Amino acid sequence: MRHDPKNVSVGRDAAEQTAVAILGWLASEPDMLGRFLSLSGLEAGQLRQAVHDPDFLAGMLDFVMAHEPTLLAFCEGSGTKPEAVAAAWRHFSKPGLDSGQY
Repeated sequence: MRHDPKNVSVGRDAAEQTAVAILGWLASEPDMLGRFLSLSGLEAGQLRQAVHDPDFLAGMLDFVMAHEPTLLAFCEGSGTKPEAVAAAWRHFSKPGLDSGQY
């Protein structure tokens, strides 16, 4: 099996830093933040508490990973590589049905 350099894993600290960077970016993008809040069902006042919930972080990373233009806008705005976002997403996301981890 070949090693895919884009398919790297990260530790909890790096994954959390990426997720917090996404939240900071969302806060600076009112339209994108509104879209995220609408899709997540959260209110802006709940974000401060939700950031401590790994499922919230997974959902926020899902939001960014599910839409390539959003991912690329975040990466450009924050100087983060897409591979770092993907690694954080893999860290927080539960395995899918096709992962062989069930």
